[in-house]
Amino acid sequence: MLSVTRTGSGPPVVLVHGSVVGAAVTFKHQQPLAERWTLIMADRPGFGDSPPLERNDFEQEAPLFAELLGDGAHLVGHSYGAVIALHMAAQRPEAVWSLAISEPGTLRLAAGNPAADAMIAHGEELYGHSDEIDPLAFLRLFRSGVNSGHATPDALAGELLHGAKLAMRERPPWESEPPLEALAAAPFPKLVISGGHSEAFDAVCDNLAAAIGAQRAVVTGRNHTIPSAPGYNAVLEEHLSAATAFR
Repeated sequence: MLSVTRTGSGPPVVLVHGSVVGAAVTFKHQQPLAERWTLIMADRPGFGDSPPLERNDFEQEAPLFAELLGDGAHLVGHSYGAVIALHMAAQRPEAVWSLAISEPGTLRLAAGNPAADAMIAHGEELYGHSDEIDPLAFLRLFRSGVNSGHATPDALAGELLHGAKLAMRERPPWESEPPLEALAAAPFPKLVISGGHSEAFDAVCDNLAAAIGAQRAVVTGRNHTIPSAPGYNAVLEEHLSAATAFR
C-alpha cells in the first residue's frame, strides 16, 4: 500500500515521481493547481512512508499506482515516474482520462541516436559499478548524466541519502519496453514533454510521441527537472483542461 497525499478539489490527477526524491519535492511547484484539481501524490516504494520493495522496478510499481486511478483520473509522470505511467496507462486505459509525461528514461526508444546510445552506455557503466562507489559520488554522476536541475550538497543525509541509495539499486529505466501499441490504441489524450536540454531525451520524446499519437511540448528552464520549470504548469493545465472538456 503506497503512502498517498490528496490535496485540492476538482477532477483527480495522479502524479508519479521519479528517482532520488519523493512526490512532495518533485511536485512542490504543482501545489497551486490544487485550486482547480485534486492532486493525488503517492510516494514510490521505499520513499516516505511507502513500504519498500526488494528493488524498485517500473513493472512492479505500475500496478500499485494503477490502483490510484480509481474509476478514472488524469495521469502525470516524470522521469522514472513517466516510465511507470506508461506501463500503468496500458494496464488500465479505461481509467485514464489523459496522460502527460516528461522525459521518461525509456532510452532504447531512441536506439541508434548517438546521444541516446551514449547515455545508455554511461548509465550501464554507472549502475554496473554502483556497489563500488559511495552514494554521494553515485548521485553526482547520476544527476550530471540526466542534466538534473537539482543542486547536490557536499554531504548526503536524511531523505536525500536514502533516495540516492534507492536509486543505486533500482532497475534501470532503459530496460523498459513500453507497450506502444496499446498506448497508441488508447483513446485518451496524450502529451510528451521534454526540457530542451538533451539531444537524447529530445529523441526519446519525439519517437515516443510519434509512436503513441501524443502531442509534443518543450518546457525549458530547469533541464531534466521539468516540473519545476517556469511554464510547466501552464502547459500541463492546458492539456488537462482540454482533456476534461473532451470527456
